[in-house]
Amino acid sequence: MKGRPEILFPLFAGLETLEGVGPKTARNLEPLGVVAPRDLLFTLPYSGVDRRLLPSLETAVLPATLTVAVTIGTHWPPAAKGGAYRIHVEDSATSFQLVFFHARGDYWKRQLPEGSRKIVSGRVELFDNMAQMVHPDFIVPEENASDIPVYEPVYPLTNGITQKLMYKATRATLTRVPQLGEWIDPSQKDQAGWPDFADAVIQAHHPHSDADLAATAPARERLAYDELMAHQLTLALARAKERRKKGRSSIGDARFRQRVLNGLPYQPTGAQTRAIAQITKDMASPHRMNRLLQGDVGAGKTLVAFMALLAAVEAGGQGVLMAPTEILARQHFEVLRPLALQAGVMLEILTGRDKGGERRAKLAALATQGIKILVGTHAVFQADVAFSDLRLAIVDEQHRFGVRQRLELGQKGQNVDVLVMTATPIPRSLALAQYGDMDVSVLDEKPPGRQAIRTALVSTDRIDEVIERLRAAMAQGRQSYWVCPLVEESEVSDLIAAEQRFQRLRATLGEGVVGLVHGQMPPNEKDAAMQAFQRGETKVLVATTVIEVGVDVPNASIIVIERAESFGLAQLHQLRGRVGRGQAASTCLLLYQAPLSASGRQRLEVLRATEDGFVIAETDLKMRGTGDLIGTAQSGVPRFRVADLEKQAGLMQIAQSDARKLLAVDPDLSSPRGKAARVLLWLMRQEEAIRLITVG
Repeated sequence: MKGRPEILFPLFAGLETLEGVGPKTARNLEPLGVVAPRDLLFTLPYSGVDRRLLPSLETAVLPATLTVAVTIGTHWPPAAKGGAYRIHVEDSATSFQLVFFHARGDYWKRQLPEGSRKIVSGRVELFDNMAQMVHPDFIVPEENASDIPVYEPVYPLTNGITQKLMYKATRATLTRVPQLGEWIDPSQKDQAGWPDFADAVIQAHHPHSDADLAATAPARERLAYDELMAHQLTLALARAKERRKKGRSSIGDARFRQRVLNGLPYQPTGAQTRAIAQITKDMASPHRMNRLLQGDVGAGKTLVAFMALLAAVEAGGQGVLMAPTEILARQHFEVLRPLALQAGVMLEILTGRDKGGERRAKLAALATQGIKILVGTHAVFQADVAFSDLRLAIVDEQHRFGVRQRLELGQKGQNVDVLVMTATPIPRSLALAQYGDMDVSVLDEKPPGRQAIRTALVSTDRIDEVIERLRAAMAQGRQSYWVCPLVEESEVSDLIAAEQRFQRLRATLGEGVVGLVHGQMPPNEKDAAMQAFQRGETKVLVATTVIEVGVDVPNASIIVIERAESFGLAQLHQLRGRVGRGQAASTCLLLYQAPLSASGRQRLEVLRATEDGFVIAETDLKMRGTGDLIGTAQSGVPRFRVADLEKQAGLMQIAQSDARKLLAVDPDLSSPRGKAARVLLWLMRQEEAIRLITVG
């Protein structure tokens, strides 16, 4: 694919090529994400000022920005140096004052001679019962009324950039917008009533009323769709490339899977059965699998994953399951060991802790297929780890692993199938933005026997009652978690909070029954504390959020989350899922510091009302916005300039199916619409995608 098409050159030239933009202004525009004229096109006004001409100010509700024709009256120069210069003016029904500071000599006498007619536009306020317009934004002769915009767009600004400058720079850029071929499906465009690209940009920068600023205004919606379409085309190209990669067909005879299913005390849910069928079908196909398994806390992802691993073994190969931490890897190992015994399949674990002879023995067994299924941390990435015939790699908790690591894992075997598991229910729009290159299986049912968890909101001034509640649970042989608040970003302050809570609970409940685990501990101490709790030696575990993902202690039936209002909803939901795993009725106590803000209470109420992670995630997205929800720095979710993922999830879905359809009929984008789509990719800076397009 050649470089950027010539038709786009003017939009990607230096900012200084725009009239009125010098090197200093260009530097000042950078914080707005503006480094080329093209970026100004997508920096849209966020509000507007109505400057329609009024007959008079008489009935206006002040303060307000108003435009009116006036006759200039008496001038009152300032009495003292630096005072206000005032001019009395009259419109058709009332009078008011124009006020100027730092007036020089007789400048205003010359500009606004007594008796002349002008149109003035600016903010009018009452001062000592007199209406005043201080430093009008516009003063023009009546015959030049059209110089004042009827509705003036208001742009986002940054240090050293004024509205006037933004207005001029965007107007200069609009003269460069070329007529481009259409990349949107014609029926989609007609049905939505969208303008062509060039018209859309011009309309978006020339709003006539507040309605034109809404995300649903046709011009804006079209530009949002263009951004989403370019992003989804990139993901669809990546997906198509993955799919073109030769995979290996892994077809098992179900003998191991059947043994495990026969031994289960319950039937798998419909959602589990469906997911297993989708995954084994992908594995049997000659293309590489790239699938996301999304399931709420306790939806039974582990069983689905194990079935997939067994299918790989039945087909004569090996499988690996990777977890982000050693605690989780060990836990997966403990959960899977009895199932592997039942199937009669050799399962082993490899972490950074394996050293010397033990490690060498495991590596030798891997290389000769003595080990069929390996559970591990990212230690399995190391160069000396070689499989005999790796067919399936499963990654647990995607957000800790980048796309790059997914690929590295795939290189450990020949055309390895990849399955990513996440316990974080992701709202549909974000899942499409982040994992649009993958196929998705969703587990949306809870396996039988999972207990409902009672959730209660408790103010922190009742903390003593809460501690007594834990004492009563201990007397019945039950265990509890106590999660400490997220203080600031620094781990040190989280640590102090946890240490203090640990000391206090130990003093109240007794030595030896309270454990502590936090992120700053050496891994072996952390594991020892977790294991003591898993074995039931400690009854209460004080923890920072290290326990949020996957830790399984069926005997724990209470979780206390301190300063719950400082956590995100999705994270609270994850934490709550640590209880309700055994036979006993379980409780989650959300301790909050009074007074709670209205939105803080609303968020915690959502948690009390539902245990459905998908509902919670959607609510969290609406209330907090994309960036906060997943910590944008490491989320892999793209930043859009016009599109709004929270409000335009539906558009993202249309863009995804449109992009996939276009590539299905025109894989190398060589039709007229395909060529237009290539221009779109360049326009949206999707160089990544452009590299993926195979030439010819």
